Amino acid sequence: MNNTPNLCIALDLPTRDENLTLCKDLAKNNLNDIYLKVGLRSFIRDGSAFLEELQKLGFKIFLDLKLYDIPNTMLDALSEILKLKVDIITIHSSSGRRALSEIANFLKKVTNPPLIFAVTALTSFSDEEWREIYNQKINLSALNFAKITSECGINGVVCSVFESKVIKENFNNILTLTPGIRPCESDFIDSNLDSTNKGILKDSLQDSSQIDLYDAKDDQKRISSLDFAMKQKADFIVVGRPIYKSTNPISITKKILNKLEPKEAK
Repeated sequence: MNNTPNLCIALDLPTRDENLTLCKDLAKNNLNDIYLKVGLRSFIRDGSAFLEELQKLGFKIFLDLKLYDIPNTMLDALSEILKLKVDIITIHSSSGRRALSEIANFLKKVTNPPLIFAVTALTSFSDEEWREIYNQKINLSALNFAKITSECGINGVVCSVFESKVIKENFNNILTLTPGIRPCESDFIDSNLDSTNKGILKDSLQDSSQIDLYDAKDDQKRISSLDFAMKQKADFIVVGRPIYKSTNPISITKKILNKLEPKEAK
């Protein structure tokens, strides 16, 4: 069976108008059958009205607020978020078994509930930084968080690609959503990128998993190429800067979607 991840584009541009212009261009080119990730910055600045505009353009909404609080407060917040009719919501797995179980049980009573993904470890963490706080390696913590998340009945986890495959092998009822995907030129060996975008999508695979960042100031630590994300059986991938900082976001998006399409066996 082919692994065909869903594309999520992160809307992290500085202004509402810039984000909306990008989305309108995508919709105009019939590229709206994807998820748009709206995070804290955009949601706080632009509110629910912005989500409605995106939904009218035909997009699915991934509201990335990473809820983390006591169970009752998380449930109250979730009740309000459900009114927005978004498609994916994130919470933190470290909010604990009771919060996760209560959320899962609450959603059983909801018609057409959104997918809930519990964050294991933020991809901005290095292993050393994680160990300083949790006294454990990231991959072990991620696997433990995934175990709890799975047992509580939550749909999936947010993790780096480096934990995705092992999580899915251990918990076959769980989805994985992987941020920090950085397409590189070798992902598109059947395509001819223009010289400007070659500078953004570098052919810099080092050991079949790690790639050199297109932007050395990027805050993500545990990143990967499209090929590696697919090999790690990620169900959802998040691509941000390589699309919205490209000189031709439409072209890059088309190339990514073409890469993700299932290929017929020969």
